Amino acid sequence: MEVPKIPDDEQVRLNQLRALAILDTSPEERFDRVTRMAKRLFGVPIALVSLVDENRQWFKSCMGLDVLETERTISFCGHAILNNGALVINDATQDKRFSDNPLVINEPHIRFYAGYPLRTLSGQGLGTLCIIDLIPREFSDEDIAMLANLANMVEREIMAVQGFVS
Repeated sequence: MEVPKIPDDEQVRLNQLRALAILDTSPEERFDRVTRMAKRLFGVPIALVSLVDENRQWFKSCMGLDVLETERTISFCGHAILNNGALVINDATQDKRFSDNPLVINEPHIRFYAGYPLRTLSGQGLGTLCIIDLIPREFSDEDIAMLANLANMVEREIMAVQGFVS
């Protein structure tokens, strides 16, 4: 298993995440609406709005899992926030970064993952909008574009509540 790298701007990223005052807050319909849409649109059992903190990934919206967070060291989203675009893992059992990950070997037995980074206005990765399947699958460029559109909706909701979007 490959542990996610720490971004070069980690302290700035964490400061901006904490300034949003969104971590450990109650579920909100505006985020749950997007994860429900993603789950239905892509026909997956799991869709999440994940925020990557210093030591964990915490789920602001969680459809299809019974947990609210996992360790950052085993998170797929910890890898995804390092990307400029989508991170797509068609079959986690065949990807050396994830094949022996506890989330692949044990519950929930992740096979497919697609995550699109959620960014601050200055570009720091806060987390992801991600979808997960228990079977391997393909993900087209059109699918990536739709996931990006949904992620943009989540970003705007995060920023709007803080007064960053007009």
